[in-house]
Amino acid sequence: MSDLIKFFFENLYNLKELIHWGGYTVLTIIVFAETGLLIGFFLPGDSLLVTAGVIAATTTGILDINYLILLLCAAAIIGDTVGYSIGYKAGHALFTREDSMFFKKSHLIKTREFYEKHGGKTIIIARFVPIIRTFAPVVAGVGEMNYFKFLAYNVIGGIGWVVSMCLIGFFIGNAFPLHIVVPTVIFISLLPMVYEYYKASREKKTEAAEAGK
Repeated sequence: MSDLIKFFFENLYNLKELIHWGGYTVLTIIVFAETGLLIGFFLPGDSLLVTAGVIAATTTGILDINYLILLLCAAAIIGDTVGYSIGYKAGHALFTREDSMFFKKSHLIKTREFYEKHGGKTIIIARFVPIIRTFAPVVAGVGEMNYFKFLAYNVIGGIGWVVSMCLIGFFIGNAFPLHIVVPTVIFISLLPMVYEYYKASREKKTEAAEAGK
């Protein structure tokens, strides 16, 4: 078991090797943990799905794109449901918890600010934003968001994220090398976070300037 764990972490960002080694099992575990468990914020998300799509398109006998999408949609939806349950049960105690190797309170606070700005649609938007994706369902649970409303956003966001990322990899995997496709998708996925940071910085500067008048 220790050898398996060691191999997993040694190849965590060598996604092609990791997928060839673990197949559907490792893909399902990572997607579930990254979307449903607080300790999963450091796991690959967008890059993993795109790489899986590329492998499904270019390598025979490893992954079937249809089965891949169905399996990972289920993992993403169940993962968010677990995250909601953690937030609902743990509640505000999470915001007073000390930082550890697998928990960063700052991520939770940033997600709450993101959630307060965008409301329920955060559950959909967050799917495409690294780190926020992990903490959004937890914040929804802490805020006791109506579960059926959450579930609707969860299903739409989970399916939209998995399908779009996997199909991007599947359809352009034959046209461009993997080392170009994956970094490009990661860069695009980070743009919403960069934009929100830039927007928040401008708003703070404007507020400070008005307060100094």
